This record gives sequence, C-alpha cells and structure tokens, in this order.
Amino acid sequence: MLDEKMTDAINKQLNAELYSAYLYLSMGAYFESEDLSGFANWMRVQAQEELSHAMKFYDYLVQRGARVTLTEIETPPTEWDSPVAVFEHVFEHEQMVTGLINKLVDLAISISDHATNNFLQWYVAEQVEEEESASGVLQKVKLAGESPSGLFMLDQELSQRVFNPPASSQ
Repeated sequence: MLDEKMTDAINKQLNAELYSAYLYLSMGAYFESEDLSGFANWMRVQAQEELSHAMKFYDYLVQRGARVTLTEIETPPTEWDSPVAVFEHVFEHEQMVTGLINKLVDLAISISDHATNNFLQWYVAEQVEEEESASGVLQKVKLAGESPSGLFMLDQELSQRVFNPPASSQ
C-alpha cells in the first residue's frame, strides 16, 4: 500500500499532467487560429504525451492499491502575443513540471519509498527530454522571428512530429 502523503502527491501530479495536456491543446487551438497547423500539430502531440504521462501515474496508483482522485483542471490561457511567447511559456511550464517531479522524488526518498522513487526516475529522464525539446523549438522560433518564410519553414518541420507512446514500465 502506498503512503498517504505519496498518494496525495501523485494524485496532484496526475492532475498537473492533465492540466499540461489541456494547456498544450489550448496552445494548439491558438496556432490553428493563426493558420500555423504544423505548430498546432506539435502541440497536439505534446498534449498526447502529457495524457500518457497522466495515465502512467493513474496506473501506478492503482497498481499500488491507492485511490485515484481526480480534481478540477484549471482553465489554461487561450491567447499569446506571438509564437515566441507560446514557446517561452512551454519552456517555463516544462521547467515547472521538472520542479514538481523533483519534489515527488524528494518525498519518495524522505519516506524511504524505494518503489516510487524507482518509478519516478522515468519522469526525471523524461523531463530532461521535455526541456530540451521545448528549448530547441523556442530557439528556432526566435530565429524565425516574424519572418513569414521562416515561420512557414518551421511550421512545415513541426508538422512532421508524431506521437510515440512511451514503453510500458509496469
């Protein structure tokens, strides 16, 4: 059975992952309204990733005999000033999620929950990839600036992203 503090913390993280998916869908909708379907595709794939992250937490709680508790998901923003502003938000958001994962690891270590610490190591590695991906696109968007041809080329590149479900670790 999972410790009550750990159960509560993982349920909060599950909710945070669902919010992340909601945020990225909102960003995708913004890009659709700006006729940047490749950017919108990148966000849709990102939302799918976040949903898969949430389900890994969901499944882990069930596997450990803990109760999944779903709570209200905050309304995400719907408008940004530019593609650069969107990807700055993405990068900041991923850094914030990294902090949340690190706090979960700290909690697991503090209560000697080695199984949960082991489970969370996948997320630690995943957040390195998430931050790298967000930072990489942010740098490209900054390079493109307001250049229509630069944004067009980047939109074409981002349209190629596909969702690859994570391998099951359970």
